[in-house]
Amino acid sequence: MRDLDSIIKAYDVRGVYPDQLDEDLAHDVGAAFVNVLGIRVSDGGPGSVVIGHDMRPSGPDLVASFAEGVREQGCDVVLIGLCSTDGLYFAAGSLDMPGAMFTASHNPAQYNGIKLCRAGAAPVGQESGLREIRTMIEKGIPDFDGPLGEVSEQDTRVAYAEYLRELVDLSAIRPLKVVVDAGNGMAGYTVPAVLSDAAGLPKLPLDIDEMYFELDGTFPNHEANPIEPANLVDIQARVREVGADIGLAFDGDADRCFLVDENGDVVSPSTLTALIADRELAKHPGSTIIHNLITSKSVPEVVLENGGTPVKTRVGHSFIKATMAEKDAVFGGEHSGHFYFRDFWRADSGLLAAMHALAALGSTTEGTTLSSMLTAYDRYAASGEINTEVADQAAVTASIEQHFTSQGGVTTDHMDGLTVDGGDWWFNVRPSNTEPLLRLNVEAGDSATMEKLRDDVLSLMRTKA
Repeated sequence: MRDLDSIIKAYDVRGVYPDQLDEDLAHDVGAAFVNVLGIRVSDGGPGSVVIGHDMRPSGPDLVASFAEGVREQGCDVVLIGLCSTDGLYFAAGSLDMPGAMFTASHNPAQYNGIKLCRAGAAPVGQESGLREIRTMIEKGIPDFDGPLGEVSEQDTRVAYAEYLRELVDLSAIRPLKVVVDAGNGMAGYTVPAVLSDAAGLPKLPLDIDEMYFELDGTFPNHEANPIEPANLVDIQARVREVGADIGLAFDGDADRCFLVDENGDVVSPSTLTALIADRELAKHPGSTIIHNLITSKSVPEVVLENGGTPVKTRVGHSFIKATMAEKDAVFGGEHSGHFYFRDFWRADSGLLAAMHALAALGSTTEGTTLSSMLTAYDRYAASGEINTEVADQAAVTASIEQHFTSQGGVTTDHMDGLTVDGGDWWFNVRPSNTEPLLRLNVEAGDSATMEKLRDDVLSLMRTKA
């Protein structure tokens, strides 16, 4: 019996290969995907599924099995081969087909996974089809009596590169020296196509210093997870060593990007969210900008100052994308380094976010540094996300809430976990979807206040744990 609880997550299918996620399960996910989403032409669907994969060694075999499951249900398959997750979203959007991306994102080498989307790159999560896919796999997938679907191949990398360059024009910026750490992940495939000339596009005024561009799903240099400080040490040192203007660090499937400034300091994703919001509001005055509840207070402040409407959501791409669609938002940002664009089918793209940063910096006068440019958007002291193992998440959270509300002078909300706001400070504690963890984020007007609040909450959390 498969333990689907540990494999089918809130937003994707993910597990250790082949112990948890193997070819048989990939086949069944493909077959159930067709049925649950009504992809067959006879069900009113497009009749085709587009499939891509990252550089993990298990990818091609899993893709082949998933594709067979799709074909056996009477649907065609379009294979685009190696791609980033946002490359798959581009294909699903531009071809108007549902898609499947085989990746485990930032997870270690032994993992693989499947991110599913509807035609137009709309997300498939627990509330939008993934739960039904799981149920169908458990109960048994209906047989299909019609003909097998057909398989074709399509190279979408050039079209993807052209589209990103249309969205953010870098042709007229001043020359910049850029260090890029691909982490042996898919940025090593997409960055040369978009920012260099591997796709045959005109050369940009960028001097790219490549780090770990060799596609290698065993991750021989460091894990491709830039949210962990240890994985940014190499790029921080390289930026300082070569005197770069900016550093870009991507995760394994290149849907997230973290910035490093000219001093080798890591830029908060909230700061980048505020910068991109400013740029998008300049293009689309009066628009709505989405941010999740653990982004810095600077984000809604910048949005309001620039005539936009900020809307707060829960953490997680399905909530961001759903709210973007509901509000017709032009942009959405998460503190985890995910950035969503209406012009990119409301999907997230690490490279598109990086291009906004390059365009902004490249439009300043010679000698302007990234750190000085970002001062207007970086206004508060933040803890970053701190995880603590807790057996009874609800009880510990309730205890923390009681402690702070009993002192008075605070407001609380429960949009996602617990947020306590003291006016010039706030913190959020929320449970992990998949592990016995509580995740803490703290922000205040100065470092001393933030650090004391952080330590107080952690002390309560660990005492009750």
